[in-house]
Amino acid sequence: MTTETLDVPGATLVYDVRGPLPTADGTPPLLLIGQPMDASGFGTLASFFPDRTVVTYDPRGLGRSTRTDGETTNTPQQQAEDLHRLIGELGGTVDLLGSSGGAVTGLHLVTTHPDDVRTFVAHEPPLLGVLPDAQQAFAAEKRVQDAYHRSGWGAGMAAFIALTSWQGELTDDFGSELPDPSAFGLPSTDDGGRADPLLSGVSNAVTSYQPDVPALTAAPTRVVVAAGIESTGTLTWRSSAALADELGLELAVFPSNHGGFLGDEFGMPGQPEAFATRLREVLGTEHAPTEESR
Repeated sequence: MTTETLDVPGATLVYDVRGPLPTADGTPPLLLIGQPMDASGFGTLASFFPDRTVVTYDPRGLGRSTRTDGETTNTPQQQAEDLHRLIGELGGTVDLLGSSGGAVTGLHLVTTHPDDVRTFVAHEPPLLGVLPDAQQAFAAEKRVQDAYHRSGWGAGMAAFIALTSWQGELTDDFGSELPDPSAFGLPSTDDGGRADPLLSGVSNAVTSYQPDVPALTAAPTRVVVAAGIESTGTLTWRSSAALADELGLELAVFPSNHGGFLGDEFGMPGQPEAFATRLREVLGTEHAPTEESR
């Protein structure tokens, strides 16, 4: 693996390349992106693609990528432009797996630069606006952020877990009683920080993003909307299913949950090997290389 940097307007992006560039057989690199998660969560998944050049990166202002634009907000539009420049450095075309907020960024990338991506797998994009209960979902998101700003990270994360675990449509009374952080092994004390990119509201442009359905359906990119089987009924399963329906696609079911690709990077492993196998199927490369061919 080599680590590279790329200067873009207002930021310096850090990205990792596993394998040769240009690729040995002309197959586009496989780019793995998240948001607000950075490249550190994709190491295990990347290890299951030794036959492909795999690229991971830290979005601007996250992980190792620094900002000079004086901003703190994270938007799919800006991150898509960053990715467009990065893909140009990689050769001009990639296969793309975007998970969570990375899936939302990928949607805007395909909308604005459709020739950049051959196949795009959008894994559990948190698009609150496509839900039938969008009003309640945005109100619930605000209650999570209010808990964070009022009482700190532990309280905010406990509220976030409650929201992302909720089954079915949200009701107006979500958040009237939020769980104690200690119930999830989270700290009850307030460390004073209010800059968490997941809880502070700086990424609200991600969850409020409205996909351009006509542009996505007209793009030459093959778009696949995916969700983990263990996420069934939760917010991101329902938003994925709603997006797939709007695009006239069948939802692609993957193993595990929202973080199903994770190894033990954050102490919450999913099923990364099974996830990689399913991703290969979706990308059209069904068989992993044998030990003899590696």
